[in-house]
Amino acid sequence: MNAFPRAEALHLDAPLIQFELNGREVTGRASETLIEIAQREGVEIPHLCYKPGFEAVGNCRSCMVEVAGERVLAASCCRVPAAGMKVTTNSERALKSQKLVLELLLADMPETAYTRHNEVDEWALKLGVGKPRFEAREQVEADLSHPAIAVNLDACIQCTRCLRACRDEQVNDVIGLAFRGEHAKIVFDMDDALGASTCVACGECVQACPTGALASVLRPGALMPAREAALAVPDKQVASVCPYCGVGCQLTYHVKDNKILFVQGRDGPANHERLCVKGRYGFDYAHHPHRLTKPLIRRAGVPKRGDFTMDPDRVMDVFREATWDEALALAGGKLAQIRDQFGRKSLAGFGSAKGSNEEAYLFQKLVRTGFRSNNVDHCTRLCHASSVVALLEGIGSGAVSNPVMDVTRAEVVLLIGANPTVNHPVAATWIKNAVKNGTKLIVCDPRRSDLARIAHRFVQFKPDTDVALLNAMMNVIVTEGLVDEAFIAGRTIGYDELRKNVEGYRPEAMAPICGIDADTIREVARLFATSKASMILWGMGVSQHVHGTDNARCLIALSLMTGQIGRPGTGLHPLRGQNNVQGASDAGLIPMMLPDYQHVSDAAVRGRFEQAWQLPAGTLDAEPGLTVVEVMHAIRAGGIRGMYVMGENPAMSDPDANHARA
Repeated sequence: MNAFPRAEALHLDAPLIQFELNGREVTGRASETLIEIAQREGVEIPHLCYKPGFEAVGNCRSCMVEVAGERVLAASCCRVPAAGMKVTTNSERALKSQKLVLELLLADMPETAYTRHNEVDEWALKLGVGKPRFEAREQVEADLSHPAIAVNLDACIQCTRCLRACRDEQVNDVIGLAFRGEHAKIVFDMDDALGASTCVACGECVQACPTGALASVLRPGALMPAREAALAVPDKQVASVCPYCGVGCQLTYHVKDNKILFVQGRDGPANHERLCVKGRYGFDYAHHPHRLTKPLIRRAGVPKRGDFTMDPDRVMDVFREATWDEALALAGGKLAQIRDQFGRKSLAGFGSAKGSNEEAYLFQKLVRTGFRSNNVDHCTRLCHASSVVALLEGIGSGAVSNPVMDVTRAEVVLLIGANPTVNHPVAATWIKNAVKNGTKLIVCDPRRSDLARIAHRFVQFKPDTDVALLNAMMNVIVTEGLVDEAFIAGRTIGYDELRKNVEGYRPEAMAPICGIDADTIREVARLFATSKASMILWGMGVSQHVHGTDNARCLIALSLMTGQIGRPGTGLHPLRGQNNVQGASDAGLIPMMLPDYQHVSDAAVRGRFEQAWQLPAGTLDAEPGLTVVEVMHAIRAGGIRGMYVMGENPAMSDPDANHARA
């Protein structure tokens, strides 16, 4: 089985083979299939069950080729080359077989809107297959029980691409092939309706389906009737990045009349065409009727209250439409008036982790040059600020050290304080793929998450005892001599202090505190330290603590003392909550750092930015600004009197929402 997308990388160690393809000499790797080599050589072979990156099954039989000296034709998606082999893809015998398979499949393909664009038709057209001579099979009833996916098994050719997408790529194990012979069919769980199954609506099966048997639909109440969404033909494609979590999945919006019809995954470094339910189906907000398209100004005499709830249908009772010039003059004028009357510390700005790097950079520049203070922040304060502080302190960079895809190259993956199947679903698929291919997964969490069922060890420690558990692991690594002495000597400082600190954290002493027996702590520590490549992923279960920075420090120390960083399959990866928390922080959207994590207190740094931004010397504030949490307290105390909030919602995301609203 090969669930990993960059399959060509796996061929690099295989020996080169010379053979003949359609009468000319070609070269391929011994591990490559004939269809892979043919595609690279520009030779088209019909195929339906074959999809790059998927396990080859050879069950559609449309890719049959003739091999000289062999009695039967060979499925090119399953066959590898041999020295001196003579392969013909377009011989009379091969073409007759290919055409017959396509004709048989075409006979069963209903002529409906949902099969308007299918690969059977495309290959039939290329090979000149005319109207089928055979009777169609008995049609089956459609399953329209799912809010996002329509199931029309009358168009199913049982290629099993959907099954492999669900089983091997996403590892959700919902789709199967049941029964035998003419009764064989695709099923969901125990032959349930899709809407009643355990489907998580990632849509990978839809993207894999070659015929339209599985098709995306919009939810009722969206832009068009749900069952017609997948039938419209887009007039353009727009490449973009998923606007949700921090995995960074690349996608393509299929657009008609400036409205998004459906979404497909692109071959980006984080997702390689995979998406989750949010990325694939969560796009209706772009055209939501509540989305603002014109500036609004609050009506005179309408008071503000912390407990007020806006009725989306009565917005105009509170606001009136305004021109852009009027709105900009009012906003800019009021903010400037507050700054001039109460001083530059009286203003603050909340930027957004949903915006681009350019927007984050411009926003922090506006606050620092226009408001003239460092009172600028975004939601990183409420998620991974503690991780960034620890990473800057421990390794000199607040960014992840390696991509999440590296789990596929790790021998051991330590996952702590995170639930990727819910919050970072595509990252979870890579973890599940890695486990299926032999990686040992250690899940450390007070809660039992979905990944615990496939973990090599599930360490369910008591809440708030992360430091005790991690220090006990470090104690084992030190006392048993499992540290990487060369790495420590050449790449780190402060190891002696760390060694002394963990002396008092023997597993036997920590076991009653963290609720994990000493033997398990020792086993997990040995696994992590002795593997060829160990990687740590953590989430906000680690960072959103009163001692979140200490939690992250422990993880960094664990990685450094064992030399498990700086190589493929090793490293530190905090799973980010929103799609550009990392970029926004890099661009300076935090109160104590100018862009690229240059501290505001450094006079030389401020001087460089004043020169770049053409400001008089001394313009930039030398004191760190207020964080999002501190701003709320400052508003109550009367210190902050004006704010510019861009793409953030403190009334929802602040730890004390009622306090924030008030």
